[in-house]
Parts: sequence; C-alpha cells; structure tokens
Amino acid sequence: MNMHSTGVIDGEPKVRHDWTQKEAQSLYDLPFNDLLLRAHLVHRAMFDPNAIQRSQLLSIKTGGCPEDCGYCSQSAHHKTGLKASKLAEVERVIAEAKKARHAGATRYCMGAAWRSPKERDMDAIVAMVEGVKALGMETCMTLGMLTPHDTTRLKNAGLDYYNHNIDTSERHYKKIITTRTFADRLETLAHVRASGIKVCSGGIVGMGEEKVDRVDMLVTLANLPEHPQSVPVNLLIPVKGTPLEKEGKIDPLEFVRTIALARIMMPASDVRLSAGRTAMSAETQALCFFAGANSIFAGETLLTKDNPGEDEDAALFGRLGIKNAGARLRAP
Repeated sequence: MNMHSTGVIDGEPKVRHDWTQKEAQSLYDLPFNDLLLRAHLVHRAMFDPNAIQRSQLLSIKTGGCPEDCGYCSQSAHHKTGLKASKLAEVERVIAEAKKARHAGATRYCMGAAWRSPKERDMDAIVAMVEGVKALGMETCMTLGMLTPHDTTRLKNAGLDYYNHNIDTSERHYKKIITTRTFADRLETLAHVRASGIKVCSGGIVGMGEEKVDRVDMLVTLANLPEHPQSVPVNLLIPVKGTPLEKEGKIDPLEFVRTIALARIMMPASDVRLSAGRTAMSAETQALCFFAGANSIFAGETLLTKDNPGEDEDAALFGRLGIKNAGARLRAP
C-alpha cells in the first residue's frame, strides 16, 4: 500500500464530497488490517492519535416525544415506562455543566425530546446556551427539527454545535421512523449550516441494517456541502418496549469498520464513539480509537441510557496511554 492509496498526500488527507457508494463499499470491504492502516494514517495526519475529546450529554426535557423513532425510549408511541418531564430549569443545567467541566468535559451537549422546539421554550434554551458558554465550554444542542429563525436565535446565543443525526441510510430509514422523513433531517442540517453553527450528525448501527446501509449513511454525510464537524457513531442500546428491543446484535469488527470508514471519508471531523460503549469490550474501544475515533461521551448517563463512568474511562485511558483532551494538530 503506497502513501497515495492511503488517501494521505504530502501529509494532508484529501477532503472530498463526491464519494460513490461503490467506492466507499470497496473501502469498507478491504482486509481488516489494510482498512485500519489506511484509517489510522488519515487520523494521525489530522489529530493527536493519543488524545480524546470528552463531551457530556444532559437530557433537558425527557420523554413524551411525538416522533416514532423505533430505537427511542422517549417516544410517546412506545411503552417503555419512561415518564415525560418538563423542560429543566436553567440554573440546574448550568450547575450540571459545571460538574462536567470539573470532570474534564470540554463540550456540553443538551438534548430535548421534541419534534421541534416551541417558541415559548426558546428563551430558556438561549439562557442555557449563554450560561454554558460563560463557563468556557463548547455548547451543543439537539432539539429536533429547526427553522431558519430557530437557528438564527441559537447562533446569536453562541451555540457552537447542533446535533441532528440522519440515523441510517435513506433506504433503511423508513423501517425505523415514519413521522419525519430523511429529507426533513437533511433540511434541518442545511438550516444549521447556513446559520454558521457547526453540524454534529451521525447515526446508529445495529438496527437490523445491512452493511450497505452503514456505508450509504456515511456516503450521505461525506457528500454534504460541508462535512459535519462532529460525526457520532452509536451502537444501538436495545430498549424494552421499543420496536427494536430485539436488535443491537452486530459483529464488533463491523462496528470498527464503520468507524474507520467515517475517518477516511471525513478526515477533519471529530468521530465520536457514542452510545453503546457499555456493551463494548476495552479491546473493541481501543480498535475504534486506532481506527479514528477521537471523541467520546463521558459521564454515567446518555439521556436515559447507561454509559461508562469516569473511573472506568480513566482506567481504560490509562491502559492505552490516552490523554483526556482533544486538541487538533491543525484546523480543518
């Protein structure tokens, strides 16, 4: 394998927006060691390979969502036993953000179980963004679909990132969600990009999809006008009472392949190892970090689901010689 075939030329990965499904699939299907070498060379060219950025996620409004996403414990369509809550008080959110900062998180993500935010809630949302920014942390929100007016307000408040996952391939999407379309998601991403807010968008694997769907999901993201600055890759956590409660089975090496392909196709993006780490061995996570994952969600809870605690992550990072940071070697 020569340097040109790895996608790294003169030390710089080539950033592209014209990937074909066939080309991406051929990368995904490479011998495992070849795929990992290629991904790691791209990763090492753009990032410190021994540093991981930590984000923390808080549910600011839980349950009662009118969407029917088949994986979600917070959907009003599913009988998961989760009770709906009101929007959290701004002061509580800021207090939790302070704790996250003290624990080493550099980005604070706030999620509400909505189809889209209502105007009556925007003042509180803006205050949360402003309060977390005042702590010196990066801010991220996930609130469902947005209008251009919403994105303008969030941008003016100082929001750094907006998360809106495409979840899976367009082909598989209709088997997972019926209450909003794949095109709806892309439209919100377009509004976010137009406002100047950074995009955080990825998906979930283990939802009964085929490997072609994982590839197609990444092709969609890599061929956007601008690569998402953050690409979270989630492993489904099956929740009793949801349509996907019996899914989630996936070969760990297939998950690592997905991480590696994301790194190759979106070389300057943060690739985040997100939900599902509690089901991953230390060895699987280590392979993901080698393949290009350079960000994690920290803290014991992700919205309503379990996540490895600080002590567990610290022990793993210590074994791997990984620093609790995430500084770029160069700007994208």
